[in-house]
Amino acid sequence: MKHALIPQTPAMWFRHLFDAKAARDGGVVRRRVRDMENMVGRDLFERELRRRGFSAVENAGQVVIFCNCDPVRMTVDGVKSSRRI
Repeated sequence: MKHALIPQTPAMWFRHLFDAKAARDGGVVRRRVRDMENMVGRDLFERELRRRGFSAVENAGQVVIFCNCDPVRMTVDGVKSSRRI
C-alpha cells in the first residue's frame, strides 16, 4: 500500500488539497477540521477560500469544500418539525 506524504507547509497543504481531481473538476473535497487548523489555520484557510470564490461547510469534525463559485443551498437542515409528511 502506498501512503500519501504529509504536506509540510501551508502552501504544500493547499497544493495537495486543490490538486485533487474533484477540486480540479469544480467538485467537492473534504478534510478533517483538525488537520486544516493544524496545517494552515482557520484564518488562512478562510482567506484562501474567499480568494478563490469557494464555499465550505463544517460538520462533525469535517470541513466540506465546494471548489466552484456556485451558491450552496441547504436542502434539508436537520431541524425536526412537528409537521407530518
